[in-house]
Amino acid sequence: MSMYEELRAVWGELTAPGAQFEVHEIEVFGNRVKAYAQAPNSLREIWLASTPFAERDYLVYEGERLTYADTHARVASIANWLLAQGVGAEDRVAIAMRNYPEWLQAYWATISIGATVSGMNAWWVGPEMVHGINEATPKVLICDEERLQRLLPHRDEIPSDLIVVAVRANELADATVPWSELLAQGGGLPDIEPDPDSVACIFYTSGTTGFPKGAQLTHRSCISNIMNLSFWGTVLATIAERNGTAVEPPEQLASLITTPLFHVTANNCVAHPLTPQGGKLVHMHKWDAGRALELIEAEKITAVTGVPVMARELLAHPDFAKYDTSSMRGLGGGGAQLQPDLVGKIAKTPARPGTGYGMTETSGVITSIGGDFFVDRPQSAGPVMPTFEAKLVDADGNEVPPGASGELWVKGAPVIKGYINRPDATAEAIPDGWMHSGDVARMDDEGFVYMVDRVKDMVSRGGENVYCAEVEAAIFEHPAVAECSVFGIPDQRLGEEVGAAVFCKDDLSVDPEALRAHCAERIAAHKIPRYIWLVDEPLPRNASGKFLKRELRERLDIEAAR
Repeated sequence: MSMYEELRAVWGELTAPGAQFEVHEIEVFGNRVKAYAQAPNSLREIWLASTPFAERDYLVYEGERLTYADTHARVASIANWLLAQGVGAEDRVAIAMRNYPEWLQAYWATISIGATVSGMNAWWVGPEMVHGINEATPKVLICDEERLQRLLPHRDEIPSDLIVVAVRANELADATVPWSELLAQGGGLPDIEPDPDSVACIFYTSGTTGFPKGAQLTHRSCISNIMNLSFWGTVLATIAERNGTAVEPPEQLASLITTPLFHVTANNCVAHPLTPQGGKLVHMHKWDAGRALELIEAEKITAVTGVPVMARELLAHPDFAKYDTSSMRGLGGGGAQLQPDLVGKIAKTPARPGTGYGMTETSGVITSIGGDFFVDRPQSAGPVMPTFEAKLVDADGNEVPPGASGELWVKGAPVIKGYINRPDATAEAIPDGWMHSGDVARMDDEGFVYMVDRVKDMVSRGGENVYCAEVEAAIFEHPAVAECSVFGIPDQRLGEEVGAAVFCKDDLSVDPEALRAHCAERIAAHKIPRYIWLVDEPLPRNASGKFLKRELRERLDIEAAR
């Protein structure tokens, strides 16, 4: 029996009626969708499932170490404090900070009382933070000192009754609540059961109209993602056990948190599935391959999930061989496809390669692949997970023939409720429950998906999606700019970098560094163009007036960029 025949057999057994991952159809938001029959009702149940692991380490950051018991006590106290401030079902609590242990404490406390986390992008500058706050209208904002200092000059642009909580702040601004007050509230976790289809969190994904869109992830959609990840892990483990290649499980799963918790990669695809298994989450102040190697050895890390460049930098680090990485079971991630050469390099280490394709709008993965399947098909993103229907369509919405490429549409329980305050964007992106991914893919005869291209006008820089329209909008605010077009430039380290072609108005000019400084006041640093071409003629356009970005990319010399 080939491994693909084994895959089909195990897949069928695990999803059959009465099995652990039985799939049935339910109605969600007026659409019939696939869902797991034995799924928990809420993320609160996921959090409570970690109670038996009281003495295990849970959150580790630099010299700090919190057990599950420590964290449960803190989460309960924070939950009670939030209730005391009048935070109720689906009221919003915004979190704006780097990956400190307080992020997940605030997260579990908020979702455990049926309120909604608004995960603010920690890269945002002041005006972007203002937009996020005014769109989500949270009752409470929990932020670290760096984010607090960015926001204070704009305090009169946000609601005056917003309660601001400061984390790890040396000096508090007027009316700012210290984090210690939340931990002093005390009490047990309130007995509140969230509705499965209520919004658990809002994560922001860049939009083509400028400001990011807030995707509303529900308890049901997040749990569906947890179970999809668990399903794929169980498939691989079952096949390995039957083939006699299973390895002894570690004493404790331990994952290095390498990407921001305000994204589904770290929050939904690492923290969510590890927590109910009693796993350890080791935080980093910022990504550094050398420091990561130290932590892998010291904390016996079993998995590192990030963007592909992180795995590449780990393996290429000059001190890689000096550290004990034998605890590693998995290395890979998402945000961009792992290049085939990288898959092969990972396969030569104790770790097994793994990746998946997903979206914020699907609460995590759509496809997943790992182990021997990934080594065998290194260009693939894997098969579509059980709670999705999937189809590939042409520009007119018609399904393409087998083997042909088309835009990937998916439907299922993991799909978000929609975008906050954007009914038109929701209707356009998710008509009749079908999420239009904006990504072009093909599918082979085993159902494995291969990502081909993007329909959406986007740059994927180190796993961060940068929408060209947002950058163009910032550049166009400069008084000297007549035309500009923003597009992706291939980059070995980050996958893509941001490039911009700029044509100035008559008798006006702009220095590239001055233009970058102009952008820095309006958009996050990772969105600012690395490559800027100052062209001396109007940019090429098509018949409808749109800039020909592909033509620009092909004709502009990278050496001429400034």
